[in-house]
Amino acid sequence: MIFTASEKLQKLSSSIFQEVANRKQEAMNKGKDVIDLSVGSPDFPPPPFVIDTLLTYTKDPKNYGYTLKGIPEFHEAVTYFYKQRYSVHLDAKKEVLQLMGSQDGLAHLATAMINPGDYVLVPDPGYPIYEGSVTIAGGSIYPMPLRSENRFLPKLEEIPEEIIQKTKMMILSYPGNPVTAIADECFFEEVVAFAKRHQILVVHDFAYSELIYDGHPQISFLSVPGAKEVGIEFNSLSKTFNMAGCRIGYAVGNEHVISILASFKSHIDYGVFYPIQKAASKALTSDFDYLKGQVKEYERRRDVLVEGLRKSGWEVEKSPATMFVWAKIPQGWTSRQFAFELIDRAGVAVIPGDAFGKQGEGYVRIALVQPTKTLQEAAERIQAFLANCSIHNK
Repeated sequence: MIFTASEKLQKLSSSIFQEVANRKQEAMNKGKDVIDLSVGSPDFPPPPFVIDTLLTYTKDPKNYGYTLKGIPEFHEAVTYFYKQRYSVHLDAKKEVLQLMGSQDGLAHLATAMINPGDYVLVPDPGYPIYEGSVTIAGGSIYPMPLRSENRFLPKLEEIPEEIIQKTKMMILSYPGNPVTAIADECFFEEVVAFAKRHQILVVHDFAYSELIYDGHPQISFLSVPGAKEVGIEFNSLSKTFNMAGCRIGYAVGNEHVISILASFKSHIDYGVFYPIQKAASKALTSDFDYLKGQVKEYERRRDVLVEGLRKSGWEVEKSPATMFVWAKIPQGWTSRQFAFELIDRAGVAVIPGDAFGKQGEGYVRIALVQPTKTLQEAAERIQAFLANCSIHNK
């Protein structure tokens, strides 16, 4: 018998992350040493108090049953975190929903909210789950171009009126992935006004909320007046507290949307492991000194990599936030050609920008997930690769 995937699944593009992983493995099979800067998985451990809390509660046999949903302590911890870090006040019972990582919520929200024929505005470039979730839900995509000349902010006034009339939801992410731009309050105020005017739900992915550099402010979308009326925000402990494998995050904001997503989630899972919830609660209510050191270390990594690449004549911009560098590639290459050549000839794995949308062509995403010494080595390998290309192109 021959079984086929659903039409919805067939509409999804193949995973570039798997393509890069396969290319990397092929190079390694040939004896090539490859520095992996492709996947944004933190190489830092969680804070010791998180690990200690997890160990304590995993030793109790009573903690291995279903949790069904977020425990009250976790919801209260999220409200504490948002008040302390972003000056946002939340109702722990109505405006917080625990998730198995922010991607879990982003993946399911469209199915809970979108009907066939509804449009969703998504950033281009944007993280693949934004478009993928809408496609699975049967909705229609309208890409919002993010261009350097506009500070990688969408021009809302350029969206056609006939699209706006069919639009039910808009997805944003600042700081973003793959584009590492940040947004200011003026932009978010514009978004709130736009959403109110056109009755559009705003979905803000804030997973990199604590990886912001050079003294830039941490601005939650929900801190802008009126934001709760039109939107929700997703956040995660994966990047902030290096708990990526624990799969725990949350959605906050508009209580009606939170209720809808909670209802949908009640049909498909049984909650996060209790010890993980306790460890997450501990992290969210810590004194946050840990976060300062982590940000400084990511800044050092960014500076070492960018300065090393600039020595080769590749003028890469410094990221203001996130664990990535979004780099415009040298002329004469496509994003995929450049990324795959880096693996094959330089032994450095990155993600081609076109994997994140049409506007990503001409860029690559480089993850700062290795120690500074390794990033320096990667920069030197790329320097040699580009110098060799220059010689052959003369």
